[in-house]
Order: sequence, then C-alpha cells, then structure tokens
Amino acid sequence: MANRWVINASPVILLAKAEVIQFLPQLCDELVIPAAVVSEVHNVHISDAGKIWLAADGKNYVKPFSTIHPALANWRGGAGEAEVISWALQHPGFTAILDDRRARALAKGNGVMVLGSLRVIVIAKQRGFISKARPSL
Repeated sequence: MANRWVINASPVILLAKAEVIQFLPQLCDELVIPAAVVSEVHNVHISDAGKIWLAADGKNYVKPFSTIHPALANWRGGAGEAEVISWALQHPGFTAILDDRRARALAKGNGVMVLGSLRVIVIAKQRGFISKARPSL
C-alpha cells in the first residue's frame, strides 16, 4: 500500500524549523499540500523556513482544491485543516499530517489516518534521514 500524505500548515512550519521538511518527499510515496495550506503559511507576518521551502521545493507538491467534503460542513477551524481533511476523505489512502487537536479528532472520526509533526520526525530518524530526533523535537 502506498504511503501518501496530505500536510497542513502547522506541520509545514514546525518541520521546516526542525530542519526535517526537506525529507518529506522521501518519507512518503506521494505528498500533497492543498492551496489553503500555502495561504496560511504565507499569512504569517514573519519570514520562516516553511515559507522558504514552499517557495522552492515545496511548490512542486501544491495542489489546487475545489470542494470541501460534506463532513466538514460545521467545521469552524482553519481553511487549511478543512482542505487537508477533505483531500484525505476524497482521496482514500491519504494520511493527514495534522497537529491541531480538533482537526485530528474530526479526521479520525471520519476514518482518516492521522500523523503529527512529532511522529514525522521520529519516522525521519527511523529511516536514517536524521541522526538524532531530540534536536529536531
């Protein structure tokens, strides 16, 4: 089974700060970054490693998005979370990379596999992309 990930804004920011983001495309078979996630990362008024990565290598994984899944009709969270969860619901087999507790609960409640930033760092360590997880954590 393919290891396909759709990632939200906070993991992009955190994994970039942890200097792990460059390994994302190698940690999964397919990586998707919904357009709203890019907007959320660019909304932050500071320059950070997440913005820099999205402007460079990350832009290759950005996908346009059109329809929010009906399961998110009452969602009062961010547009990025809505697109990440909707993508996973509309494209079976995708794991949502989310850190927000409410978004994770909603995704899991709808049968979406979920990983957080910390788990991605552990996976990078297990696969030998980083020598130690603790500095990134």
